[in-house]
Amino acid sequence: MREMRLAKREITDPEVLKEIVEECDTVRLGLTDAEGMFIVPVNYGYEFTEENGKAELQLYFHGAAEGRKADALKSQSPVAVEMDCRHGIITGDYTCAYSYSYRSIMGNGTVTLLETFEEKEKGLQRIMEHMAPGAKNEFRPEMLTRTAVWQINVYEFTGKERKAK
Repeated sequence: MREMRLAKREITDPEVLKEIVEECDTVRLGLTDAEGMFIVPVNYGYEFTEENGKAELQLYFHGAAEGRKADALKSQSPVAVEMDCRHGIITGDYTCAYSYSYRSIMGNGTVTLLETFEEKEKGLQRIMEHMAPGAKNEFRPEMLTRTAVWQINVYEFTGKERKAK
């Protein structure tokens, strides 16, 4: 990825990156199809690991197996991801001095449609762990048959933070 213009705001600590992934509840997917580019917000689950100081991220989400989003995902084009949290207004002494505080992650990845019941169940379990921790989960075969579950291997991503004053 391109070097961040305001390097002082870049987050490189894997533990802080993981905090952001945990704190956010929506990831926006940047997709492309024959009609052009579009953005889709989805809830997600994740697996976050660190190896030799490098953070690795897999995202999971589900949805209908047909429609514009599904068609774009099935094309196996690269996807862009963005998530953000800790929003707040930063006031200033004059109009253009106002700003916004946030934490965010942006990156790129490849998407895979999960096919087996075991793969789908793992992805759905990660979603439930993130979105509804402690909820009782039961994934019936008929549910798994009709639900599309995708995994994004995020091969590059950066974190950024603008703190409130």
